[in-house]
Amino acid sequence: MKGTRATALSLAQKCKNILASNWQGNLNTIKADSKGSKQEIHTSRVKYLLKRGKPYIWVPDKDKHNLNTVVDERASFAVASPYPGPLASLFKTMKKLPARVALTGEVEALSDEKVRSTTENLREVLTSEQKAMVGSSYAVSGILTSSTFGNTSRSEILVELLDSDEKYVVYKFNISSCMFIDGNVGNHEVELDDFQASKADKLSPFAAKLIDGINQSQIRRRTLLVLCLAFLNVNAKDACVLSVDRKGFDVLVKVPSHGGEYNWKEFRVRFEEEAADVERFCHQLVKMEERALEIVKSSSGLG
Repeated sequence: MKGTRATALSLAQKCKNILASNWQGNLNTIKADSKGSKQEIHTSRVKYLLKRGKPYIWVPDKDKHNLNTVVDERASFAVASPYPGPLASLFKTMKKLPARVALTGEVEALSDEKVRSTTENLREVLTSEQKAMVGSSYAVSGILTSSTFGNTSRSEILVELLDSDEKYVVYKFNISSCMFIDGNVGNHEVELDDFQASKADKLSPFAAKLIDGINQSQIRRRTLLVLCLAFLNVNAKDACVLSVDRKGFDVLVKVPSHGGEYNWKEFRVRFEEEAADVERFCHQLVKMEERALEIVKSSSGLG
């Protein structure tokens, strides 16, 4: 039997997966005026793409970041794990924040030539992602099409960015430190060497649609309850997927508490085999759902 290290993602891996699964984050730069740099911070939400482990950020031409970074290139960038649909509403009710990545470093404006090459690279990546979705199996499409995102996925959103008439300044974010902030707002410093050496899961770009597709499906939500009973020995009232990765997924489960009340708790569901891509993730999930139903039927004498 494999140990905990074999079944748990490293903090560096979690950070890379979050960065690869999202497409927008909060960029912070130090405000500047004619007298130079101040210690006040300007923050705005911007779109980005992860390329070779670094965020490439598209900042609208009129955003104050572009003036600030002329005076002081220092910046920080915060990105949250995707929390679409029902998960967003649940977080609001629980007053809970999603796991996040906080980066510090310096921004480097790209030349026109590098912007063109980066844009072409982005188009290739997005085209590949879209082809993977179109050519996916019934198991994959069944989950992804349950998402309320409809046809608007991460790739479509970023394609719209490239096709927009709005002018942007494109920056490469050179990372000097990385912090993983868990759902309980605990800060965990990530070694820069570990972060740079880690690679995002191939299924990360599809994470938001996978999470939302499962959580929006009432059938799959009910099957999650069976899965929790079979594999976690938890008799849950409700459950939804919190995050996904190649080793399994995290779930928020509504479990009995004192006085007949229910509380939400986080649990980890591990795959027997790693899911190298979105196709294998969905295959593993369906396999676990079927096995869970068999276990519960057998234990209840219905099998």
